[in-house]
Amino acid sequence: MDLNTVAEVRDARQPAPWRPGDAWLAGGTYLFSEPQPHLRRLVDLGRTGWPPVQRREDGALEIAATCTITQLATYARDLTVPAAPLFEQCCRAFLASFKVRNVATVGGNLCTALPAGPMISLTAALDGECLLIAPDGTHRRVPAAEFVTDPGRTVLAEGELLRSITLPARTLAHRTAFRQASLYALGRSAALVIGTRDPADGATTLTLTASTVRPVRLPFPAPPTAGALRAAIASAVAADEWFDDVHGLPEWRAHMTYRHAEQIRRELDGAPG
Repeated sequence: MDLNTVAEVRDARQPAPWRPGDAWLAGGTYLFSEPQPHLRRLVDLGRTGWPPVQRREDGALEIAATCTITQLATYARDLTVPAAPLFEQCCRAFLASFKVRNVATVGGNLCTALPAGPMISLTAALDGECLLIAPDGTHRRVPAAEFVTDPGRTVLAEGELLRSITLPARTLAHRTAFRQASLYALGRSAALVIGTRDPADGATTLTLTASTVRPVRLPFPAPPTAGALRAAIASAVAADEWFDDVHGLPEWRAHMTYRHAEQIRRELDGAPG
């Protein structure tokens, strides 16, 4: 779609005061997908030269906001950590063409803040931390699970930039389990549940996305029972926090979330079924 109100595209490497009508431009797959009549200037991140993904000395994985979905999936194929399969599972949850996967970015998926955003699911489940940069250059860090606050809303202040997401080495070493539900075989995620387990002490975390208006992380210091898991979900998600749109009614999303959460609990326990 043409953004015919945009009068200027500025290189992000050339600092300038942030002003009303500005927007960061990375992949642009969402930005150019629907009218944006409030925009006047795009600040292009395409030439920043940030490495898409890099492994730090402490074993953590730093993912640039400008990393494309294809770049992340390709990098993860060579990862030799227990959580590696989760990257491809979440990348495939886009159900997007190769054209979109080659352009859409990890940061864009988080900042768009759709409940079905699979990069939100991935980074929240692996206890990621978002690095945010304000227009005045100050930095702050926010847990990925707290970055999205409601559909289409994030913690970003005016002009603030999502620079990167860091996944700690300890969660990359966790076992993972993944479940996704959609109304159609190639439909948008209506419920996406990820479980992780620490092999050292059995600590387990369930992360609920797509079915809820924002990511919900449920930590358990030890493997939970079926009853404890159901009680935790019921306590964490209020009746009006199950997402409602054309891709699934709240009651069905809740049902599928409970069902997939129990399947994941059993899978991580090594139980059949």
